[in-house]
Amino acid sequence: MDLSTTYLGMRLPHPLMVGASPLGDELDTVRRLEDSGSSAIVLRSLFEEQIVREQMADMRYQEGNNESFAEATTYFPSPDMFVLGPDQYLNHLRRVKETVNIPVIASLNGSTLGGWLSYGRLMEQGGADALELNVFSGTLDPQMSGAEIEREIIAMVYEVKRSVKIPVAVKLSPFFTSLVHFAIQLDRAGANGLVIFNRLYDADIDAQELQVIRALRLSDSSELLLRLRGIAAISPFIKASLAVTGGVHTALDVVKSAMAGAHVTQMVSALLKHGPEHLRVVLRDLERWMEENEWSSLAEMRGNMGVDRAPNPKAYERANYMMMLQSWEGQ
Repeated sequence: MDLSTTYLGMRLPHPLMVGASPLGDELDTVRRLEDSGSSAIVLRSLFEEQIVREQMADMRYQEGNNESFAEATTYFPSPDMFVLGPDQYLNHLRRVKETVNIPVIASLNGSTLGGWLSYGRLMEQGGADALELNVFSGTLDPQMSGAEIEREIIAMVYEVKRSVKIPVAVKLSPFFTSLVHFAIQLDRAGANGLVIFNRLYDADIDAQELQVIRALRLSDSSELLLRLRGIAAISPFIKASLAVTGGVHTALDVVKSAMAGAHVTQMVSALLKHGPEHLRVVLRDLERWMEENEWSSLAEMRGNMGVDRAPNPKAYERANYMMMLQSWEGQ
């Protein structure tokens, strides 16, 4: 049974890896993840806001004018909300690399062009085997078009690729008008991989206290459906590696992801619920399912449910949409 795959140019024994999360914060947990079979691990994100805050603090100190950026800094989140500062992050990255033998992927999270992108080089120097660039651009600016947002993200990819030699994967949200077209542009810009999709917080409204309530709940397998659609649409048209993140809990989730075209699947919520040893369960079930269904390797099934298998993908999607509505409206 061949479960091996290649992601970002790295040959992995199987597609199950750990996504960016608190799971990489403690060295003991990182060891358990490796012992349980994780093929790689993505550390939690270092945020643009953390880096910019530190850079501005250094500038104020060097200029000897504590009020230079007083107003600007009030818009930054409190340092207390972050687990690791920039320097701590780099030190933690080095310690994780010393602790495990599996690939360790660092994560940069931001939304604008700027000097914070230079931290990719520091992460490379700290031993990161690859970099995950998590780009979340807000959509609340009425002066900024979708095309402008995409151009800025592509420029960010160019900037990071220019400064590092390690592979770079771009983690996207699902909120792009033409996801396939944008994915092709990122592929041409040099992205070595795409991670589909970023999980965002759920926002509710407290109608009595007039407050926004934010929460990020753990995922379940139902969230995989959006990812499958995205991967299946993208996979026939790009050379970059593809990762599914969000909604991967079972061996069947892994199978579906591979059939859509994914090279790896990132797990977080399932491991937070059941512990690192859940990786062993999923790997065992994956081997059993493939044996029972007479698949000799993941490679032979990869992409066999991509949109290129439909003679007219646009008409196929439209037909499915109409059939679903007709079925529902007929109830």
